[in-house]
Amino acid sequence: MTPDEYCQQKAAASGSSFYYSFLFLSPKRRRAITALYAFCREVDDVVDETSDPQVAGAKLAWWRAEIANLAAGKAQHPVSRALAPFVEKFDITAARLNEIIDGMEMDLTQTRYLDWRALEHYCYHVAGVVGLLAAGIFGYRDERTLDYAKELGIAFQLTNIIRDVGEDARKNRIYLPMEDMRRFSVTAAEILQRRDSPRFKALMAFQAERAQQQYKNAIQALPRVDRRRQRPGLIMAAIYRALLQEIESDGFRVLTQRTSLTPLRKFWIAWKTWVVPSRS
Repeated sequence: MTPDEYCQQKAAASGSSFYYSFLFLSPKRRRAITALYAFCREVDDVVDETSDPQVAGAKLAWWRAEIANLAAGKAQHPVSRALAPFVEKFDITAARLNEIIDGMEMDLTQTRYLDWRALEHYCYHVAGVVGLLAAGIFGYRDERTLDYAKELGIAFQLTNIIRDVGEDARKNRIYLPMEDMRRFSVTAAEILQRRDSPRFKALMAFQAERAQQQYKNAIQALPRVDRRRQRPGLIMAAIYRALLQEIESDGFRVLTQRTSLTPLRKFWIAWKTWVVPSRS
């Protein structure tokens, strides 16, 4: 199995919506973004699939060493070997890859977030940085496009948090800001025990509005000159916003179920967005 095949298999196995944003890219850019996505899956799986925090920490330390190998032209893992041809061309820096690992390490030591500022810091590391790297792969002329990419990545992570409240609760993780929970009189015990209530739905509606505003701010920040180049990100935004609307329409039943869109609907959204890039 070649490094590229390994990354393709890793991406396909995840069943992620990101696959649909890769469909219309040139082969070279598709290889690069698939390798980046596979890297994110590898380090995320370390946290999700390793029960002992010390063991997970050691594995993430190994990945930091592998990032140094990649930067030195001595990559060993299939994912980093797949990334190697694109490091200089698309500015895939060791510093940014390490920032992603910083976010993964937060999951080893932190299960609650005091306020939006603290959660935003986490979202930046696990998703905003990925947005920055992806923007470089897709291509841009205007530096302001990086602001768009970072904010869009944070919006994606907020949507994931909303969708996965129940799943995260089973791991004793609550990514909803404690400040917001107090505002809506929702306790951690209610979430961990997955007890629904009108107060919880109001809390989730508040989070959804924050996410929608994050999408609007991101897309409005995208310079017109880079709109066509950044269509893969706009495809993901359209898919994720449709998912968010589906969750809202279903009454925010995120404590007991995980909402998803059908592959056909994702493909339709991707094709429509590629043909007519979103402007709002």
